[in-house]
Amino acid sequence: MGSVGPTQILLIALVILLLFGGRKIPELMRGLGQGMKEFKDASSGKDDKNKAAKDD
Repeated sequence: MGSVGPTQILLIALVILLLFGGRKIPELMRGLGQGMKEFKDASSGKDDKNKAAKDD
């Protein structure tokens, strides 16, 4: 299988735009960013819940 080129990325972006519409995409990206941040914090040990459990 080949690598993903600019044409394939453009096609995927167009399909996403058609499925969700222009108004929903910023909300989806914001949610994706928050999820990635939470995952990164949890995996690096910056999660407040894990701190409280370790302190006990």
